[in-house]
Amino acid sequence: MPHSTPDYYAHPTAVLDEGCHVGRGSRVWHFCHVSAGADIGEDCNLGQNVFVADGVVLGRNVKVQNNVSLYGGVICEDDVFLGPSVVFTNVKNPRSAVPRKGAGQYQTTYLEQGVTIGANATIVCGTRLGRYAFVGAGSVVTHDVPAYALVYGAPARPQGWMSAYGHRLTFDANRQATCPESGEQYELSADEQSVRPLLKTEKRTSKI
Repeated sequence: MPHSTPDYYAHPTAVLDEGCHVGRGSRVWHFCHVSAGADIGEDCNLGQNVFVADGVVLGRNVKVQNNVSLYGGVICEDDVFLGPSVVFTNVKNPRSAVPRKGAGQYQTTYLEQGVTIGANATIVCGTRLGRYAFVGAGSVVTHDVPAYALVYGAPARPQGWMSAYGHRLTFDANRQATCPESGEQYELSADEQSVRPLLKTEKRTSKI
């Protein structure tokens, strides 16, 4: 596969296996390896030394920082951010002597739109991270994370709530909060287990 086309850019040291898909405007940097069957959406960025396995799906504008390996079963919706050296798994009970490869063996790890995962965090397979969830650096995620939740620690536990623009939310007596950057308003549920936006955020055109 050629390393540069009108649709995307790949550094000469990158390896793109025949059969992979790289979307328009995406950038694949030094020493990356994209396996056959991987599906990378438009305007994605793969930093240095990123591995993308067969069966991985990345939506639009997914940013993967240096030294991240994405194994089969990882699915990212649009606007996901993966910090440097984030770790994913796809088998919960690996044994060297017991083959656990291929269809039916790998567990799905699903990241919904806008999820951020901080540097050196580990995401155990079989988990789902809700829209705009925010995982602190160095955390170990072992359970599903609600939309807009801030979690950190080992294991990661709920620590608060984040806006779609990445600001920590402070709720008033009416269980409402406002993002200081976007002005978008949010409401905390009566049981304090979920958050929902009250106003739609205008489509963002700038990119980090």
